[in-house]
Amino acid sequence: MMSATASLAALPLAADLDQDKVTPGVLGFIVFAVIGGAVWLLMKSMNKHMKRVDFVEAPEPGAPGEGTDAK
Repeated sequence: MMSATASLAALPLAADLDQDKVTPGVLGFIVFAVIGGAVWLLMKSMNKHMKRVDFVEAPEPGAPGEGTDAK
């Protein structure tokens, strides 16, 4: 039984490739571009949602400056 690498090496198209050079090729570029586009869209969406946040922290009960007299 032949391994996947051995069967690919038997192809006539793979005979002229340099065995010491490894490149990601077009598929690697497409995958990288899709991941980059997804990250860009997620960051754009996150920024839109973060602009809608209006957070005002409520003071702790009994904290000084709340209007109670601390004598």
